[in-house]
Amino acid sequence: MSLPLDDPRPRPNEREGLVDFLEYQRQVLRRKVDGMSAEDLGRTTAASSLTLGGLIRHLTFVENFWFLDRVAGEAMPAPWTDVDWKADPDWDFTSAADVEPADLIAGFEAACATSRAVLENIDDLDAPLSRKHHGQRLNVRWVLIHMIEEYARHAGHADLLRESIDGSVGD
Repeated sequence: MSLPLDDPRPRPNEREGLVDFLEYQRQVLRRKVDGMSAEDLGRTTAASSLTLGGLIRHLTFVENFWFLDRVAGEAMPAPWTDVDWKADPDWDFTSAADVEPADLIAGFEAACATSRAVLENIDDLDAPLSRKHHGQRLNVRWVLIHMIEEYARHAGHADLLRESIDGSVGD
């Protein structure tokens, strides 16, 4: 099979490209947990305490933190506001074992929908975030790039976990 040397697809603008890459990474992670039981979502590998359920819960928190709290400047929803993060800084990862798979997925999808709604109202990637992060006034572009990096890293973790559970490979 011969592939063309030039890419025939129209070039997206910067915002469309960043959003498309983020959406792709969200879907890769979502596919990794599709159809998994609570037991499977709680499995670890011999070298790590990381679980697929923990990844989903963590990325649910990350979506809410960056888009709702930092970009929109809105209050974080429960359960995040009820957590003693100093006592358990990995609560988002460790608490997933206590949540039904359907609830983990529903929470993740709701957080992504909220993030999309926040982003839908922003055209300027240079727009500053509503809240500073560690004293810095970051912009929406930075958040999109950071989220792509966050998902790509954790999708790699999900690849290893899923393969060790049932042999499933691919994105």
